[in-house]
Amino acid sequence: MEWIAVLMFATVIVVLLVGYPVAFSLGGTALAFALAGVAFGGFDSAFLGTMPNRLFGIMSNETLLAVPLFVFMGVTLERAKIAESLLDSLSALFGGLRGGLGISVTLVGMLLAASTGIVGATVVTMGLLSLPTMLRHGYSPRIATGTICAAGTLGQIIPPSIILVLLGDVLSSAYSQAQLNEGIFSPDTVSVGDLFVGAAIPGLALVVLYVVYLAGVAMFKPAAMPVGEHGSQGVRFLDLVAALLPPLLLILAVLGSIMAGLATPTEAAGVGAIGALVLALLKRALSVSKLREIMQNTIRISSMVFLILIGASVFSLVFRGYGGDTLVREFLTNLPGGAFGAVFTVMLLMFLLGFVLDFIEITFVVVPIVGPILLTMGIDPVWLGVMIAINLQTSFLTPPFGFALFYLRGVAPESVSTGDIYRGVVPFVAIQLFALGMLAAFPELATWLPEIVYGR
Repeated sequence: MEWIAVLMFATVIVVLLVGYPVAFSLGGTALAFALAGVAFGGFDSAFLGTMPNRLFGIMSNETLLAVPLFVFMGVTLERAKIAESLLDSLSALFGGLRGGLGISVTLVGMLLAASTGIVGATVVTMGLLSLPTMLRHGYSPRIATGTICAAGTLGQIIPPSIILVLLGDVLSSAYSQAQLNEGIFSPDTVSVGDLFVGAAIPGLALVVLYVVYLAGVAMFKPAAMPVGEHGSQGVRFLDLVAALLPPLLLILAVLGSIMAGLATPTEAAGVGAIGALVLALLKRALSVSKLREIMQNTIRISSMVFLILIGASVFSLVFRGYGGDTLVREFLTNLPGGAFGAVFTVMLLMFLLGFVLDFIEITFVVVPIVGPILLTMGIDPVWLGVMIAINLQTSFLTPPFGFALFYLRGVAPESVSTGDIYRGVVPFVAIQLFALGMLAAFPELATWLPEIVYGR
């Protein structure tokens, strides 16, 4: 029966590649296999009887309430044109430097990632705003597109990332299950706040590596990154403060309240949502029609997330009913290299799945299956969560299937070829892999700060 679970997983991949909606593909395939199993006596229908309790658990999960709130914050800031003012001010600030526009795009991507946490919106916004400007001022199409894709995907790892919220909830359940399997009936917990704090140093390190790479290209290939249009103009201090201070205060209010222990991630998300509304009002970028559009987009994105979660819950339930979790456990525990071999194999699988599945599906489908097994081996949950986030970020950048490449291709002018986009992201993929290797070699990069802040 265990191999039926593998067949079911493969069937879901095929159905998704055909183009069916993710949530219905997951739930529909699982139900089809379950009903066939019941009809032929190979599946216990009692597993399906636990589904109402699972759905009630999703509905009553306060941690997941942070998702629509963070989405609302991100969509509001996007509609408030925060990126435009940030890009103008930082371009003027770094305009005297060769490659200053590229560095500005990276920093704006970092701030947008910390403000919105929505990868697709960040890549599209940066592509529409900065790509024409970079090309107009003589930037190599490869450098321009690579920089935008890399900066846009920082929303995967820099808090308050949506993926960290979802990963935090899934890993919390997986960590509790792993400890119960070991006979620990008063288990430790891992929270979304732990992941937020753990991802801070690796996320900022990635930004530094991006900037160092761009500075190196500007030094050794000056023709690819000329001086920007603000080279002789500079920027007024008050204009810079007006552009930078509001989003920085919002980030500080959200992340600072979590790190200081003043608010849970859900409460901090509420602060961020209200703060984004206030910021949009101060910028006079909010009207009744725009607020309606913001709320509709928030409902659309949040509904997609929760519908996928429901479909993934049905899938994982049927997968376990067929003994798929036992098969995966036996496979991972018998790999050479012990815990290292198991983690490497899981990371490789997630990297490849990132070509065809979004991070939401991978988080809800794969992590609940492999998470308890890896955590039983003594893997730190915060380190594992940050590794998964960076790994998926790398997958989203990697040609030819990276999601970020498709997002940018959709808004890039025809003068920019798909080959330019693919070749442009290769150095950034190498940087991502280097960062992943450093995190694997030095787990303290993810675990040190949570130990200081929370005493983990």
